[in-house]
Amino acid sequence: MGAMSDHDVLVAVAHGTRAPAGPVVLEELLDLVRERLPGVQVRIAYVDVIGPTLEEVLAELDGRAVVVPMFLASGYHVRVDVPAAVAATGAAVTVTPALGPDPAVVAAVASRLRAATDAVPVADAVVIAAAGSSDQAALGEVAVAAGRLAAELGVEVVPAYVTTAAPAVPDAVAGLRAAGHSRIAVASYLLAPGLFQERLASVGADVVAPPIGPHPLVADLIASRYLEAVAP
Repeated sequence: MGAMSDHDVLVAVAHGTRAPAGPVVLEELLDLVRERLPGVQVRIAYVDVIGPTLEEVLAELDGRAVVVPMFLASGYHVRVDVPAAVAATGAAVTVTPALGPDPAVVAAVASRLRAATDAVPVADAVVIAAAGSSDQAALGEVAVAAGRLAAELGVEVVPAYVTTAAPAVPDAVAGLRAAGHSRIAVASYLLAPGLFQERLASVGADVVAPPIGPHPLVADLIASRYLEAVAP
């Protein structure tokens, strides 16, 4: 890759949450990205709930930018909202694929779950809890992540959703109990704290992992998305 200019910018796009801890955790993640990309300006934008919006951030830029959707599945926000914001500003940007279900994200999910329990294996069965989407392709990506997590942990992993899609996380936990599993863990397929993560505390699992947050593997992935986009 050639020398970077002051106008090289990475815009990381997230959903947005009213939970005060959400933006703080995302900035901690992006601080790790900044360490990996010295000389690159790293900005954050949101598609819902809070600002700045992606459209607002792109309107401020006068040079090249790479937009990295920090979503764990390519649902409506990735397919529609992000391209619409880019088109509205006419900005000369490159949009990378979303983060999930990249193996690095799955490894980070497994890492958070292992840290949440001393048990080996972590559970008899695991529910990977995602936000949910009405987009079948996005749900298919969560299923891919579930398969990769099962291979990583060596136990059954069932995908489930906090909202919109089925099965709901409590139903998935109950189904695994009915099938005879005595120790069930929930692996959070969420990037930051917020209402969705809070709901996982009451789903009936024995162990609930925290959200992925500022994990080095995810920071590496965001940085690599940028570098691949600007490579000659």
